[in-house]
Amino acid sequence: MYQSDLLGVAAVYIYVTVLIIFTEKVFSKRYPVQARKFLHIMTGNIAFILPLFVTREIMAFVAAGPFILFTFLMSPYSPIKSMRGKTSEAGHGLGLVYYAITWTVLAYVFFDHRVIIAMGILAMSYGDGLASWIGIKYGERKYTVFKDTKSYVGSLTMFVCTFLLLIIALAFYSEPLTTRTIAYLLCMAGVATIVEGITPFGLDNLSVPFVTAVMYWFFLVG
Repeated sequence: MYQSDLLGVAAVYIYVTVLIIFTEKVFSKRYPVQARKFLHIMTGNIAFILPLFVTREIMAFVAAGPFILFTFLMSPYSPIKSMRGKTSEAGHGLGLVYYAITWTVLAYVFFDHRVIIAMGILAMSYGDGLASWIGIKYGERKYTVFKDTKSYVGSLTMFVCTFLLLIIALAFYSEPLTTRTIAYLLCMAGVATIVEGITPFGLDNLSVPFVTAVMYWFFLVG
């Protein structure tokens, strides 16, 4: 393991640990639903730690992979009752588990294109997270797909935030931003919004990032 990998693993573990402690011990006591959204959104900042890693397996299986088990043990389905977190119980029980699975898969498959990993993570965290948060607070007009109710305001938020975060990802990873790229990012944001709107049971933590990542991959190789 290279020194940069060690720094990356340490940065991820410290950041996520502080985030979980804050949401579980402070935020969730009074605002459990908002705490879950806060954790969901802020975990997305991992997208900006990715450049520290130089080894595919370290990012995927040391930095990301262990969180699959850890978040499951924090979920309502955990066999260890003392580890069940208030934050996970406030929303979809396996939402954070899907989050960890997504990052692990993206890290391994798209390691040579960090911007793709970042796009998937940011679309899932900020895009989906803010859509849900704002939709719950301001979304009076709603629609139902597969018995899952969402709001038009939330979907609009998903589109706008995802588009802006995709641009931020490109800028952070020093990728060129051309007119063609912007048009494609608008298309990606639109598709991600549709996918988020029609995906039931909290599975959008899987569908949204994978669709976003694959779309940009085809853009790169096309």
